[in-house]
This record gives sequence, structure tokens and C-alpha cells, in this order.
Amino acid sequence: MINATRLFDCIRVQAEAPVNNLLNAKQNGEWKAYGTAEVHDKINQLAVSLLRMGVSAHDGTTEGRDKIALICSGRPEWLITDLAVQQIGAILVPLYPNTSNKELEQILNSAEVKCIFIGNKELCSKIAEISPNVPSLKWIFSFDRVDGCKHWEELLNPFTTEEYRQLQQISSGVRADQVSTIIYTSGTAGTPKGVMLTHENILSNVKACTEVLTEIPLREKKALSFLPLNHIFEKMCTYIYLFNGFSIYYAENMDTIGANMKEVKPYIFTAVPRLLEKVFERIMQEGQKLKGIKKKIFFTAINLAEQYEIKTGWWYQIKLAIADMLVFSKWRQAIGGNVKAIIVGSSACPVRLERIFTAAKMTVLEGYGLTETSPVIAVNRYSKNQRKYGTVGPLLKGVEVKIDGDGEILCKGPNVMRGYYKDPAMTALVLQDGWFHTGDIGELDQGYFLKITDRKKEIFKTSGGKYVAPLPIENRMKESLFIEQMMVIGAERKFTAALIVPSFTNLKLWCQQNKIAYLSNESIVENPMVISFYQSIIDSYNPEFNHVEQVKKFVLLPVEWTIEGGELTPTSKMKRRVILEKYKVEIEKIYTDETNEFTVMH
Repeated sequence: MINATRLFDCIRVQAEAPVNNLLNAKQNGEWKAYGTAEVHDKINQLAVSLLRMGVSAHDGTTEGRDKIALICSGRPEWLITDLAVQQIGAILVPLYPNTSNKELEQILNSAEVKCIFIGNKELCSKIAEISPNVPSLKWIFSFDRVDGCKHWEELLNPFTTEEYRQLQQISSGVRADQVSTIIYTSGTAGTPKGVMLTHENILSNVKACTEVLTEIPLREKKALSFLPLNHIFEKMCTYIYLFNGFSIYYAENMDTIGANMKEVKPYIFTAVPRLLEKVFERIMQEGQKLKGIKKKIFFTAINLAEQYEIKTGWWYQIKLAIADMLVFSKWRQAIGGNVKAIIVGSSACPVRLERIFTAAKMTVLEGYGLTETSPVIAVNRYSKNQRKYGTVGPLLKGVEVKIDGDGEILCKGPNVMRGYYKDPAMTALVLQDGWFHTGDIGELDQGYFLKITDRKKEIFKTSGGKYVAPLPIENRMKESLFIEQMMVIGAERKFTAALIVPSFTNLKLWCQQNKIAYLSNESIVENPMVISFYQSIIDSYNPEFNHVEQVKKFVLLPVEWTIEGGELTPTSKMKRRVILEKYKVEIEKIYTDETNEFTVMH
């Protein structure tokens, strides 16, 4: 049971059971451990320095309190800064490192940020470019040593007894209902909205999710972190770790996750479905390279895993145990050998992947929530009777949900945000009588498991007046190994169609097996045999949907949608409006070419 009212109370909890490796990161190719005492010293030193600079809570109102921005990837300095800012009653404004200059400028001015902490040289250049347009910004510090930018260690100085007493007095006055952070969400369209989350909001999620965590059999409390810490999902999970005596290891970058897992041997980590898809893709590549009996054993194991909890009984369990010994145990060793649970959020996870990883004894626990709900509303549990594939699990303790007349999921509870910063009109639109309108369509399966069926704004109507929910179609068809990304279209059109980005890695293997020359992505999506192959994939899934939902035509695209390309949000959700605009020529061709059953991009 966590006895705390503010997020930074984790400092007191940790002091009662200090460890030598509370936070860990790579420095010059070697892991450096930061013990509890060292971390706490740095937090207090930074907090006192900020007070010396004049950063304060002022009148205590959200508008009146100073805002400190933080833009970098996950590292110990991120958390140290977060906790220092909390203790002095200021408000943290965390930002994605890949946020565009225009959006950064908007956010920094909206929040009237006074001081910003930056990760590296590249980010220093980005902030230096826009800082003249942010009049409130007084100080810029970097965690890496960068010429022309003050290093954050300049703030880590000894303090007097009187200064420490003053810090303690200020921190004791911080209330649970005060805003701790403002997280700006870019969303799939529109201007960023500043979500105001209080200590109580996030801590209620931490406490409830801790109960979920205690079900998982962990021999060591060791977690690997690689998702952006400014995303509320990763931040909230991090505070679960901090309150429960975990050692946190930060991956060097997204490309080193596999290597870092082997080194750290974590028992738990958080991920987005896209990562699991990439990991499984690599597993399948290795499987395709096998020959003879080894290849047969590999794909028999995959087939068994796909039927996990569909088939039961002693004979299935024996076959699964053999598959585990011959195949799945090697998967676990490849990521350190200790992983017991993978907590998945941000977007829908393909059920096929959930079954496969769970069958391989790396239990996937998919949850659901929004930044505005701190974030978890529901999550699948480790216990089989508290987990159901195709749903996001039972509601979190203390969280209420009701389904509105149009199917929209409404949420009420201590986790629901204070509102949008400086936007009372938008706040009033989504918060009505204490109920937060999520914008998602769903249902309570068996009255217990929450199931997301679509986004309210993404459901469209064809020109024939029929409604189509694209998300279930996309999620189902993306279970194909050959479909990397997909967007179903057809608003005010005669029929449903789709934009498809192939899984080029798997497509290359298929082309090799079928003796098709693969010269480039651009040429291969125009190949008639490839197009026919994708038509057969679509045809295999279409019967699962009613006539109006079936994909009648599609276009194969040669370039993957990315955050950098502007098609995805920083949390990897599709920006549907952007994609529609970017490919309007190809879309028009779909609906004007009446002779072809399918089309490709030229």
C-alpha cells in the first residue's frame, strides 16, 4: 500500500529502503548506476538552485506558478528534474524531442515557460532557433555538454541548512490537488492542447496500477525504460517503479533496445504495439532462414502460440511445452531471459501478437487510457480470469465508465484531468457533469471487460448513408505479416477502400520465394503479382465484415508513415487528415478508375 499524497513523496519512500542502482544509464559505453542517496542529493541541489534563480509557485494558482520545460529522451536527469520542479511547486512542461519547431514555439509561449532543460546538441540547436520568439524564456540548460549552452551541473551545488529548511517548507505546502504537470497533446489534428494533471490524478493511477503489478511474479524489481518519459503512460509507469523499489535502466536509444535488454535482463517493460510488431518481424525473418526440420518446428510453434487460450487441454499443453523448450525459450534468452510481462498501451495491439508473446511466457498486458485520464482507464491483468484478448481488460480500481447513447466511452474518477490549460471552452466540451468524454467508441464485454471498437471522430458515412468504423478493419487486416500500416477510407464515397503500406521486410522474402525481382519499394508495389497477392490477403479478411465495410479497392504505398514524415503523431497514431491530404491524388484514382479492382501508386 502506497502511503503518499504527492508524486515526489516517492523520495521519502525510497529513503526508507535505499538501493545502489535506483537509476541507470549508459555513459561512454558502460552502465553507470545512480544510487538513492546520490539521486536525492541532485534533486535537492537542483531544487534549491531553481529557488535561487527566482523560480517559484508565486500565488499558487496554475496560471501564476512558473513553468519549467523539459525536452530529452529518457535518462536519470529527466526524473531528477521532474522531482526537483515538483518540490518547489513549479509546473513541469515535458516535450517530445521530435516536436516540430513551430509546435515547440506554440507550446513554450502558451505555457509561458521560464526555464528549459535540454538533452543534447541537436535539441540545443532547435531551442536556440526558436528562443528569440519565446519572450518568457530566461534560462536554457543542457544535460550533455554543448558549446554555447549552460550545463545543468552548474546548478548542482551545495546548499545551506537554511536553504534546505526553506525547500522543505515549500514542498510541504504543495497540495495533492495542485497541477503537477501540463502535457501538451498534438493529437491527430489541430493545435496542441495542454492537459493539466494534478499529483492526485497521476498518483491515483500509480496506486491502482501497483495492485495490478503485484500479481506479476518478479524475482527482481528491474525495469527497462525506452518510451518517451513525457508520454503520461511511461511517466506514470515510472512512478510505479519509483514507489515500489524498482531499479530503472534507460535504453541508449530505440536502435539499441535489443542489446540493452540482453545486458540488463529486465523483468518488465512498457511498449507500444509497433515495437512488438517489429520484434516479431525480426523473429519471423530468422525463422524463414531455417531449413528442414528446424523450420518446421519453428512454424509449428508459431501456429500453437496463435491458438493460445483458444485451444486448451492436456495434449495442447504438452505440445506447447515442447514448443517452449525448442523455440520460445530462445526468444526469451534473446531479450535477457527474465521478462515476465510487457505492458502495452498507446494504440491497439494485434490479438495475434498478444497470444504469441503470452504463449511464449512473456505476458502481454494491454491497457487503455488517454493523457486526460492519467492515463489508465482499464488494463488486462496477469491472472487469466482477469484477461481477455480483444479487450483492454477490466476497469482500474476507482475508475468509473459508462457507455453513452452513441456508444462513446465516458470516464469518471480521481484520474480525470483538471482541464485544458487556458482553454475553458474545450474543457467544457469534454468534461460534463464530472464525466470525461473520451472520443472513443466501445462496449463492456460481459459487463466487465472494456472493448474499444473505434474512434468517434473516425467513423465515417459512405455516400450511400452507411456508417463504417475503420479501426476494427485496420486492426484485423494488420494482423497479416505483409501489412505494415493501413488506413481505411470512404467518407462520402461510394465504397470502402484502403491505403496500405506493405511490410517490405516480409514482402522481400515472399518475392525471393516466388522468384520476383525486388529492385525497389517503388517498383515492387506496381508489380502485378504483388498486387494480386495483396488482393488475396484482402479477400481473405473481407468476409469477416459486412458488405459496406469490405475493402473494395486499395492502393499500395512505397513509403512507411513516420513521425518525421508528419503522418504519425509522436505516439505513433495516424494523422488521418494529413494522410488524406498527402495521398489525395492516389485516393481520387481509386474512386475514378472504375475498371480496376485495385490500384497502385505511381
